[in-house]
Amino acid sequence: MERTLVIIKPDAVERGLIGEVLSRLERRGLKIIGLKMIQFDEDLAQRHYAVHKGKPFYEGLIRYITSAPSVVLVVEGVKAISAVRSTMGATDPVAAAPGTIRADLALETSRNLIHGSDGPETAAQEISLFFRDEELLDWSRNTDPWIFESNI
Repeated sequence: MERTLVIIKPDAVERGLIGEVLSRLERRGLKIIGLKMIQFDEDLAQRHYAVHKGKPFYEGLIRYITSAPSVVLVVEGVKAISAVRSTMGATDPVAAAPGTIRADLALETSRNLIHGSDGPETAAQEISLFFRDEELLDWSRNTDPWIFESNI
């Protein structure tokens, strides 16, 4: 099982798409093990987006992510990182595959609704920014054997 961080960004929250995004992830078979609504402050935004510091879009990104609430969650599943990233779609919504969150619901890269960790190390680092270990629940769903072959 793999864990990854997902951020439902301010544009999705403002547009009333929290349920739509959560529903798509759950329907995919991913299990939510931590969930909260937060307001990024500048310090948290800078820590989360430190990799982009110095890039032309950095200041706008910090203003955007701190502009309204976001929902942060940790999902778990087999190949969860890849599953989330393929469900989100390409960073540029216009280039994203039809049926993905970004292709179906967004038009601009700067307003692409959702973030997902890009690898195991990044996922671990990002999860630790938003959740303490005790905030992540270890639980089983009755449907897990119908989603994950290793559970049968």
